[in-house]
Amino acid sequence: MSKVLIVSDSHGLTKELKVLRERHSDEVEVMIHCGDSQLMPDDQAIAGYLTVMGNCDFGGGYPLETMAEVAGRKFFITHGHRYSVKTSLMNLKYKAQEVNADIVCFGHSHVLGAEVIDGTLFLNPGSIRLPRERLEKTYVILDLQDEKIKMSVFEANGREIQELAREFVLR
Repeated sequence: MSKVLIVSDSHGLTKELKVLRERHSDEVEVMIHCGDSQLMPDDQAIAGYLTVMGNCDFGGGYPLETMAEVAGRKFFITHGHRYSVKTSLMNLKYKAQEVNADIVCFGHSHVLGAEVIDGTLFLNPGSIRLPRERLEKTYVILDLQDEKIKMSVFEANGREIQELAREFVLR
């Protein structure tokens, strides 16, 4: 059983990223930041996170997108701005098919959401700084089980939002 923490759009926050790392480091295998940290790659707050560059990240040092494999599942990680995710997930869906991703993690819109399209899970953890369409500042933990994926949504303060928990079965 493997767990992955996904956070995005922290826009300069440092203490919160450190707190998340300390709170969950014993239980998660990988921590993903989907961009717009607005931190330099050598900042201690972002240490330990697999990070991509967002449209508000300047100075370089982060890849535009990256792949990771956890528990046999292929993750594609991007910020989303280059795929027009605020308009549609179509461009991102084509990229996911191209790289054979099981799970796509992205940010940019600051809107929490998760859906399966053609057997691929598309996940936006929302924002822990400036959420849109919800009041809660959110991040997500995925529990990758054999047949299914369990999604838990947390507020930045660590409180789980029980009613947003979901399970997904891919392909």
